[in-house]
Amino acid sequence: MSMIFFACVVRVRDGLPLSASTDFHFNQDFLECRRKLKALSSILAHYPSRGTAKGRDLSIHFLSSGDIACMAICSSSYSTIMAFCFLEELQWEFAASYDTTSIGLASRPYAFLEFDNVIQKVKCHFNRVPASQIKANWEKVEEELKFQPPVQLQLEDTELMNGMANGGHPGVHVEVGPTYRMQPVTPLGILSLVLNIMCGALNLIRGVHLAEYSFQCYLYLFYSSARKVKTVVLFLSICSCNVYLHGLRNLWQIAFHIGVASLSSYQILTRQLMEKQPDCEV
Repeated sequence: MSMIFFACVVRVRDGLPLSASTDFHFNQDFLECRRKLKALSSILAHYPSRGTAKGRDLSIHFLSSGDIACMAICSSSYSTIMAFCFLEELQWEFAASYDTTSIGLASRPYAFLEFDNVIQKVKCHFNRVPASQIKANWEKVEEELKFQPPVQLQLEDTELMNGMANGGHPGVHVEVGPTYRMQPVTPLGILSLVLNIMCGALNLIRGVHLAEYSFQCYLYLFYSSARKVKTVVLFLSICSCNVYLHGLRNLWQIAFHIGVASLSSYQILTRQLMEKQPDCEV
């Protein structure tokens, strides 16, 4: 029978899960214990490096060191020393595989998914191997636990642990507000709704008429201005034509008078020449 049911590696400062074993357990007690483990993982920075949350059938053990913490869900009958031997082995494997920089830069859950196979392998090994075969590690962990025993938590109290994250203050108690039931609309309310709709429709019609009137005024001003411009252009054109025709008429009159004067002078000169010539004898 399996004694270690689940194991995971999380980041201490924010509880971000970095890797976890494959979960094949779906009973309600295990799922509830998983939910409490998740709540506990987000506040591990406020607890010592070792801790145990005991339940009736399942227990949670955690071991934190540096930036990471290893957590496990085990049977309540499972030896606490064996559980921490398992967590130390898991912590050593993870520290040997990843450095502090990569752990600090992880931004998404289960960023080190490939480590799941290592967790599964170590978990299966501790579920099969009896305590007598890991005697050296057993004695070391047992001595450490005697010198610095893990903090004891109650699994039933983990619901309030998230409220202790802010400087040790308890969580805010949230009360459920009263439920208000909607009442049917009264005849007065229906009349008020109809009147509001009618007023809204009238305002809309007035707005349309105002827009239409404004548009007509704009067109009138536009066409009036265009008509005035046309009148001015026509007047200037007529004046220009009059000036041009008057100038042509003056030029024609000047040319006519010059021609008449020239013809008169020619006739006078011819007469004078003929008078000076002697009479021809026959």
